[in-house]
Amino acid sequence: MSSTKSSRPTSTSSSLMQEVVNALPGGYPESIQPPTSNQQSLSQAVYSRRSEYTRPKNIKIKVGTWNAAAYKGAEKDIAWFVDGKGIAEGLTDLTVEDESESQDDAASQDRSSLDDREGVEDQEARYKKKKSTLPKNDPGLLPGGEDIGLYLLGLQEIVDVNSAAEALRPYTDPSVGQKWKSEMEAHLPRGYKFVAEQQLIGMLLLIYATPDVAADIKSVSTTSVGTGLMGYMGNKGAVTARIVLGETTRLVFVNAHLAAGTDKGAVERRNWDYGQVMSRTKFEPISDSMGLSQNIGEGIDDADFAFFVGDLNYRLEGIPGEDVRRLLMLHTRNEYDLSKKQGKKVDKEIARNQASIERRRENRTSTDSGVSQVSTVRSREDDDVQDEDIDAEEALDAVDDPASLHTTLSSLLPHDELHQQQKARKAFQGWQEGPITFLPTYKYDAGSVGVFDSSEKRRAPSWCDRILWRTRRDMLSYESTIAEEEESKRKDEEMKNNGMDEAAKDEEMLYDYDPDEDADESGSYDEYDDAPPGTVITKEGFADEISLEAYVAHQRVLSSDHKPLDAIFSFKYDAVVPELKSKIHQEVARELDRAENEGRPNVTVVVDRPHSNEEGISDDDPLKFEGVWFGEVRYAMHKHRSLTVANTGQVPATVYFIDRPVGPGQHPGTSPSWVSMKIDDGTGKLSSDLSKRTLEPGQAFNVELELRILDVSLARQFNEGIKSMEDILVLRVENGRDHFIPLRGTWLESSLGHSISKLIRIPEGGIRKLQRQRPDSSKSTASAGSAIDDETPVKWSAPRELFRLTEVIEELTIRVTAEWGMLHDPSTQPPPWERFAGWPFVPQSWTCKDDKERHDRLADIVEALDTDVSFDSVFPSDISHIEKLESLAEFFIKFLSAMDQGIVPKDIWTQLDAGLIKQEKSKLAQSAEEQRTWAQEILSSAPSHSISFILITSMLDRIISETITAITHNHPALLAKSPPPATFLVTIPQNLRKKNWAKDGKEAWRQGVGRALASTLYGAMIRGGEEEGQKDKEKAAGRERKIRFLELFLL
Repeated sequence: MSSTKSSRPTSTSSSLMQEVVNALPGGYPESIQPPTSNQQSLSQAVYSRRSEYTRPKNIKIKVGTWNAAAYKGAEKDIAWFVDGKGIAEGLTDLTVEDESESQDDAASQDRSSLDDREGVEDQEARYKKKKSTLPKNDPGLLPGGEDIGLYLLGLQEIVDVNSAAEALRPYTDPSVGQKWKSEMEAHLPRGYKFVAEQQLIGMLLLIYATPDVAADIKSVSTTSVGTGLMGYMGNKGAVTARIVLGETTRLVFVNAHLAAGTDKGAVERRNWDYGQVMSRTKFEPISDSMGLSQNIGEGIDDADFAFFVGDLNYRLEGIPGEDVRRLLMLHTRNEYDLSKKQGKKVDKEIARNQASIERRRENRTSTDSGVSQVSTVRSREDDDVQDEDIDAEEALDAVDDPASLHTTLSSLLPHDELHQQQKARKAFQGWQEGPITFLPTYKYDAGSVGVFDSSEKRRAPSWCDRILWRTRRDMLSYESTIAEEEESKRKDEEMKNNGMDEAAKDEEMLYDYDPDEDADESGSYDEYDDAPPGTVITKEGFADEISLEAYVAHQRVLSSDHKPLDAIFSFKYDAVVPELKSKIHQEVARELDRAENEGRPNVTVVVDRPHSNEEGISDDDPLKFEGVWFGEVRYAMHKHRSLTVANTGQVPATVYFIDRPVGPGQHPGTSPSWVSMKIDDGTGKLSSDLSKRTLEPGQAFNVELELRILDVSLARQFNEGIKSMEDILVLRVENGRDHFIPLRGTWLESSLGHSISKLIRIPEGGIRKLQRQRPDSSKSTASAGSAIDDETPVKWSAPRELFRLTEVIEELTIRVTAEWGMLHDPSTQPPPWERFAGWPFVPQSWTCKDDKERHDRLADIVEALDTDVSFDSVFPSDISHIEKLESLAEFFIKFLSAMDQGIVPKDIWTQLDAGLIKQEKSKLAQSAEEQRTWAQEILSSAPSHSISFILITSMLDRIISETITAITHNHPALLAKSPPPATFLVTIPQNLRKKNWAKDGKEAWRQGVGRALASTLYGAMIRGGEEEGQKDKEKAAGRERKIRFLELFLL
């Protein structure tokens, strides 16, 4: 067990500066004072990034209280608190929520070992002062030991406070408190840290924590308030501790001993003691880890979570003590063997109290209804029915059983003074307490489990010892209720003063009130409007949670006339990681210092760093780039980055993005063509409006940057090094300095956009392998030109990419048409090739309609081509074959469209087009085979282009054959009519549809498919043919010749 002094250096969250400027966390002072405002801007900027330097933690807090009544050796029983021992399970309704299965198993084992626990009679028989009175072999029924993160123990009367020597001692004797500390530390698990202590005569407060929780504790402050003799002596009052947990959460622990007595004025004196403790308790100012300190200290009301424990001395009011003692001992007698001495003593006390009750009845003419109620509860001795004789099916729940402990306690609690005072709002306003399911904790005969005061004073049992807690949410809710009531009273008084006529008008207005129409538009925002139930927004703006898991008395602790009491809380809080906070603080401070210019707008731009595990992002970027770093960028790949623009100055700032300076060939405007910008003003909705915005001090907005290059011509420019992936954004601050935000990325060259003459030079491994082998590739951050040049040796007769694409499309077409009938019911779900001519190349037929999803697949296909890996390896595992095929078909068209010079270059098409025109004019009929031979002779002048053309047309011919075969097999009736229906030909533009159809239905359907494919692909394959200045009719004739040219090889 290690200990540290409670006066050790401490700190808390930097947003505690709201105390410096009398504002809420992140707020700003009404009057502008440069030093304070500057610091507040820094605090707000750091606070806005709190998610980066805080981590959530979950712990259990055990809070205990015990009046030791100055009994010697009572400290020997400390295991009741640390290990959860000394609980009489028959005298309490104990429920503990364990969070793990292992805890459940351990608890089950503990309960099974209760049979080995020492009996009540043997325990009482060996009662000796200065010895532990806990039952032997007690496994403990509450979580303890290492399960608890924070222990708080409040003790009262560790010395005799009624002794004049102690009460008037000018100092507190620490020796007794040291005994309790030594016992506590001896029972705590190894490694627990001492956090704080405070003693005032007989009151002692001890706090211990696990090592990891202790590391989160800062700003420890302890103090005492005496309310005893003359209102200031320490025989009564409280000892209190304040800690800041995780630099985010204020916790306050109050251990109190309030005024005793049962006379008429005792309750008011207890209430006065409570008020004195609340008003006079002041802690030392909090200093945070950044060296900022509050001007004044805080009080209990400033806590986020406060625990008020101790011997509060509130009694049971309006009910005779004899009735209560007898009633409760009818329950405690069940813990005893009535044939033994201890059991007989209980019965003797019951009879003694019964006799007193009878005498009182004889001396009065009427019966008190409250006494009658509790006196008519029958004891088990009065009943002839024993527990074991009760039929299980007839047994009542404790709530309904008039003889149950639950019913007994429920009948007594309305007489509890504390509850009455809370209801009357005279004390403990806004505080809450767990359900009381245990016997009153006072007053017992020392050395007994269940014998209430048998001395001549025969004090009435009461719940003197209590554990209450209050969250900041509870306090604000109570204050809001009071304010609303006061406002209501004020309005009532105004109505009375204005007379009945005015009152009637106000009443009419009240009933005509419409919240939607009449509500004050400028109503204040409640920080709990958006907070889920059970969540507490701390003073620093963090969301913490607390819940009560157990609240129980330890009935089998015998060494005092009070029974100990403890509660277990589950607690979730956000803890600051100092190293991360320091780093973020330095980053923000550097930006603020750089932009600091008193009297002028001051804006800070924070670039959100991408995750290091994102593809293409490396923490060891050689350039240590501080702008917007997009990492490695490839075609169709989506990238998202964001900026935060915050007004960190002292005056409003008007900001907007201006056109950036551009060089030759650069796209003008506020951003480059490859980046789109949208702004989120905090509403959650993105806007493309980049016009002026005025930010108040502390306000901010986010700029969302999206990058996805789908423009093939842009990709080609990046490939060739014509364009560089390096640019800037310029944020203009009116009357301030401009902010230049660099943009940078590394373009990964793609096979997309290259000509056939370059594609045939790409070796196995793809163009990416070639780019990586380039000597200057490691130094490039933007683009340095293509990895392919005329000196690169030729590797293939036609582009390998084209071989791969045509092969996989052909294979998938065969597979999809073959398996459709096995996966679908063609009668209810006809395949797309029966509904759309030109499938799978026409967009109308595609299964996937989501643009983002299709673009992501395009990016994957490009990556597979460029890195020479299988297409299956890049597709998601759950994608169907038809979706793969349609994605590849979509990309195939883009690949051909992007190809420099195309499949049929302009010069070759000029020869072919001239020949086709000549044939039309000569009106000499040639067979299709003769025309194909003629065309191939011209194409052969460019062998790579000719082979590529044959690859594509062969693939298309196979697709036509497979789809027509599939239709013939599944729906032969469809092929009976010529021409095909208009719904099938909807994919062909109206001006490109055939006019003359084959009479044979099957051949006509083949013509329809061929025409659809040709009209879809002619523009992607053939270059040239349309000259500037051509008339529309000439252009239409030229398009028709291109389509008929492709049809030669398809039909």
